[in-house]
Amino acid sequence: MLNGFFASILLGLSLSIPIGPINVEMVKRGIKYGFFHSWVVGLGGMSADIVLMFAIFFGLAAFLTKSVVQLIMWLSGFFILCYLGYDSIREAFKKIEISGEVNKEGLFKSYLSGFSIAISNPLNIVFWVSIYGSVLAMELNSVEKYQALAKSSAIFLGIALWDLTVALSVHFGRKMISEKWLKWLSVAAGITLIGFGISFAYKAFQTFLHMV
Repeated sequence: MLNGFFASILLGLSLSIPIGPINVEMVKRGIKYGFFHSWVVGLGGMSADIVLMFAIFFGLAAFLTKSVVQLIMWLSGFFILCYLGYDSIREAFKKIEISGEVNKEGLFKSYLSGFSIAISNPLNIVFWVSIYGSVLAMELNSVEKYQALAKSSAIFLGIALWDLTVALSVHFGRKMISEKWLKWLSVAAGITLIGFGISFAYKAFQTFLHMV
């Protein structure tokens, strides 16, 4: 049992490490606002993952893999990421101050950005349907349904460990970053997010062509 538990943690950790929109957003907000904003972006992403996990667990995999649903998700991801990218570039040309303050409105906005990015990313659906679905099916061969859910949910411990690592690294590294570098990092983060958004638009176009 412990082997399966630690394997799930390792799976969550491994899947979080590759650079993606969530990691970019965590770095961007962490550099400007500090640890809590970066960490809360990760929590928002995890919340979306939990929604998707329960959707798979309760049998909604077939619905989430329908072409129409995926088209809507790709387009949603395109608009959300392009907006966040534009906002990042726009903010870079304003007076930037590295703030250590934590305000509730800012934290909620950080959480919402993480949730929006994750819930509108069809690649997350691909993961939860294919990889998590496989893990869950394997667990169901040896334990009861809800025991399998609890055991396989250790994936989130791995994701949380990576989010914590990123948030702490950005928090302590930001003290060495000048305002000029912060501006360029904000622009780079914005361009990266827009790049992910454009790739989502291309996927939406491909999905549409496949439907007609």
